[in-house]
Amino acid sequence: MNEKTRPRILYVEDDVTLGFVTSDNLEKKGYAVSHCEDGARALELFREQPFDLCILDVMLPVMDGFSLAEKIRETNHHIPILFLTAKSMTEDKIQGLSLGGDDYITKPYSMDELVLKMEVFLRRSRVTEPASPGVKRYQIGLFLLDTESYTLTHETEVSKLTYKEAELLRYLFENRDEVLKRQDILIAVWGDDSYLLSRSLDVFISRLRKLLKPDKNIQIKSIHGIGFRFQIRSED
Repeated sequence: MNEKTRPRILYVEDDVTLGFVTSDNLEKKGYAVSHCEDGARALELFREQPFDLCILDVMLPVMDGFSLAEKIRETNHHIPILFLTAKSMTEDKIQGLSLGGDDYITKPYSMDELVLKMEVFLRRSRVTEPASPGVKRYQIGLFLLDTESYTLTHETEVSKLTYKEAELLRYLFENRDEVLKRQDILIAVWGDDSYLLSRSLDVFISRLRKLLKPDKNIQIKSIHGIGFRFQIRSED
């Protein structure tokens, strides 16, 4: 594997020993790793050069992993983000996923586990990165959804969406008036239907409801024990 084809990894970990061991192992496995020990420096590096995947420790000095992920998502909605966390709290993991993270790994982890997760998202991003033909804009009631710029426009107000928010709204709209099962939504948008992602889905639905509130004819109904139904009621 030559230098140009090596996956470029931004790895942010403040534990010096763990950072060295992980970086060294990943380099031996063929990855090009840029290791930072604090979130602020990592953000500078991310803005200076391209990467294929980010691995972010949650507890970081200067800027924590969640804040760093938010900054990354402001400019790049596609790059996979994996969180490293020593915390076992479900709420922390849900927060990370709702901020634009794609998955998490709980410390201590094995290198095989880390590489497996990395390869899943690297393969997925290689498939989805090229521009695909088809509809890019959707008129959803009083809103215009642009899945290329990840924006939702209502009159003169433009809201920036994350990649997952845009994909979720597109999926709901394309399947409007149908009762959609939670697991079907998760597989379609995230490619996984784990319990934590199911919990995170509620956060995303709540966010979309808030954004779509100005149009009283749009509803995202919760169907108890099943999932959701997206509806646009006709004007009386």
